[in-house]
Amino acid sequence: FQVGFVLTTGINSAYVLGYSGTIMVPLGWVGGVVGLIAATAISLYANALVAKLHEFGGRRHIRYRDLAGFIYGRRAYSLTWALQYVNLFMINTGFIILAGSALKAAYVLYRDDGLLKLPYCIAIAGIVCCMFAIGIPHLSALRLWLAVSTFFSLVYIVIAIALSVRDGVQSPPRDYSIPGHGMNKVFTTIGAAANLVFAFNTGMLPEIQATIRKPVVGNMMKALYFQFTMGVLPMYAVTFIGYWAYGTSTTTYLLSSVSGPVWVKTFANVSAFLQTVIALHIFASPMYEYLDTRYSITGSALAPRNLGFRVMVRGGYLAFNTFVAALLPFLGDFMSLTGAISTFPLTFILANHMYLRAKKNKLNSAQKLWHWLNICFFGLMAVAAAIAALRLIAADSKTYHLFADL
Repeated sequence: FQVGFVLTTGINSAYVLGYSGTIMVPLGWVGGVVGLIAATAISLYANALVAKLHEFGGRRHIRYRDLAGFIYGRRAYSLTWALQYVNLFMINTGFIILAGSALKAAYVLYRDDGLLKLPYCIAIAGIVCCMFAIGIPHLSALRLWLAVSTFFSLVYIVIAIALSVRDGVQSPPRDYSIPGHGMNKVFTTIGAAANLVFAFNTGMLPEIQATIRKPVVGNMMKALYFQFTMGVLPMYAVTFIGYWAYGTSTTTYLLSSVSGPVWVKTFANVSAFLQTVIALHIFASPMYEYLDTRYSITGSALAPRNLGFRVMVRGGYLAFNTFVAALLPFLGDFMSLTGAISTFPLTFILANHMYLRAKKNKLNSAQKLWHWLNICFFGLMAVAAAIAALRLIAADSKTYHLFADL
């Protein structure tokens, strides 16, 4: 139950405030609704394949790269490690963009003078994330902060839904046509397809499953069923209601579209900002754990060497994250690129091939064909989505310039 709750909190992070604009607007009602439901089903299936391999070969595989290395060998271990950390880096970059967007949205409620631009807000968000990373030495030290994160999530989800419904009821008929023309529309649609799978997957399922009690596989499946049934309902509600209320004018940060009492919107934006800081720390923890292990950081968290290491190494990592976020603050494009270069390979291609490799003597011809079809389809989708995401980033860079104030 706790693992299911953690997974549910993950998919209802502040990223949900962007799905109306980054999924529904490019896909429309039919494509968006069908796509989200299909992405929910295939993501549950792919995660279940990985979960069932947790004790493959008579041993527990507590890291994704450990599982891949056991099945394929050392090269696969290194490749999976690289994909996983690229995935987490991209997710964290998106979190910093989100935190900066929340900060700017709160500022313009009081002073819409253009002085505090988005890159400045992203820099402030990066500094706050860095301070939090230095102050929380281990993932287990979060404790109370997980409950605080859940509270903040409820705040911005409830407020976003309530204000969107209020605006939708009072607004004239909206335009729900899919924007764009020709090839631009095609690439935007492909990018949105990558956003669909990004919404449900973390790329670190074995690491989460390592914390679950026995029976490991059975309990993990219960957690996944909880995540992909009850857990997706808040995300669905925010995504669909936000698009219903604003149509094609929906922004990539929903709280920038809503109207209502200033103090309510401030509360929602501040909650989104603070929840994002906590969520980023969770997704950055595998990198922190690797670096701490690599350089033998043990003992008291307040020891001068350990404190200095966190300041320099974690601070440097987040500084680079922040620089990339401020340089290219296009949230939807980053979500598409993350889905293309890491979510598709890690969650769908690798999961199907590992299961095929591990269970090859127990699968019949039809089952093997099914897994190969999945591998080929998602391989083609990854290539197409990567091209689309890079094209969208290049186009947005030309339209808005680098360090854009969106």
